[in-house]
Amino acid sequence: MNRFLCHLVVLLCLALPVQALDLPAPLSDADFLPVDPGKAKIGQLLFYDKILSGNRNISCGTCHHHDHAGTDGLSLGIGEGGVGVGPERTAGSGAEAIRKRIPRNAPALWNLGHRDITVMFHDGRLSKSDLFGNGFNSPAEEWLPQGLETILAAQALFPLTAQFEMAGNPRENEVTGAVHDRIDLGWPILAKRVRTIPEYGRMFVETFDHIEEPAEVTIVEIANASGAFIAQEWRNHDSPFDAYLGGDTDALSAAAKAGMQLFYGDVGCAGCHAGPLLSDQGFRALGLPAFGPGRTRPFDLYARDVGRMGESNQLEDAYRFRTPMLRNVALTGPYGHNGAYPTLEAMVRHHLDPAGARAAWTPEMANLPAVPWLEKVDFVIRQDSREMARQAAVLDIALPRVSAAEVAQLVAFLEALTGETAETRPLGRPETVPSGLSVD
Repeated sequence: MNRFLCHLVVLLCLALPVQALDLPAPLSDADFLPVDPGKAKIGQLLFYDKILSGNRNISCGTCHHHDHAGTDGLSLGIGEGGVGVGPERTAGSGAEAIRKRIPRNAPALWNLGHRDITVMFHDGRLSKSDLFGNGFNSPAEEWLPQGLETILAAQALFPLTAQFEMAGNPRENEVTGAVHDRIDLGWPILAKRVRTIPEYGRMFVETFDHIEEPAEVTIVEIANASGAFIAQEWRNHDSPFDAYLGGDTDALSAAAKAGMQLFYGDVGCAGCHAGPLLSDQGFRALGLPAFGPGRTRPFDLYARDVGRMGESNQLEDAYRFRTPMLRNVALTGPYGHNGAYPTLEAMVRHHLDPAGARAAWTPEMANLPAVPWLEKVDFVIRQDSREMARQAAVLDIALPRVSAAEVAQLVAFLEALTGETAETRPLGRPETVPSGLSVD
């Protein structure tokens, strides 16, 4: 094909109408679960209130901060015992210093209040289900309380029980001590902390119809308020791509349109990033570079991350992770379940050539705050040649090679998924919280 015909083909592709591609339907507010504004307001305060952590030193907002688009900007987070927020967060010092990095990248919160969300966490360990009679299949199994209104409400409970995220270490506080006996035993302690603060007690009585006095507040109401806040606060679908789906054919730049053609066309990204949420909620192995403490099965004391297999205990699920949703993805790096890649371009290139990108990856690409006492653990898994071979052998993507110009077009399309109001949230970060504890 001569050069003139090549240019003609490109121009014809860019001129294709919306219906020529299998594009998703536009999102609307009706696609999301309704939110009670009063519950969301309580949830906003709880989201940034360290009262919900065992040692009163970390909040949900520490790792999902407004300044970092609902994430922390790190590859692997610095949890309970750390100091500061975002990429500047440090590992703490002395007896309060962290004992382990958070094993996985802090997931973004965008659009998790959508009606079609059925599974959460990188490994899907929380899902909608009737298995235990409480509406969910979760790490708490039959001990997850009744009355949780959404999967977001259920999700909000689990960081509170995690030793290295919010609960703290054994013998440090009554919450983590209770959790080590049974996962649900720490929640009543936290609920009492909250409801005995007069301002919280008043808000719960005013907002929840079935609560007549603060003493009736349980972890269920706290979770439902937290879920309502996340659902409302991080809902966003006003990107240039959303405008394009709504009929504004000029909303996308020429580069973004070309990237969309590749994404939904020959490159085939939409095979996994499908539907209105740009995710099929499935699990795939991408062959990402391995590092960090990992997350595996309880009996498998090994610094590796087995992904979905850690939840299902099925060998066919090994090294597979949930397909992320992509709106506002340009704001939420680093990328991958362990934050292996610092830029969208690097993550796109890995998808296109997993083996090559994995071989070229260096530890310096990971955004890991210095923790000298954990350095031996950070990359120890990379010294295990057999484990590296096992991980490399499981790969669920085989995309065509593209040119450097086409990589740039794909990145331009991903950047066009950023909402016009993504950085202007309805409630934002509160200046103070009812407990009087500091707000990071």
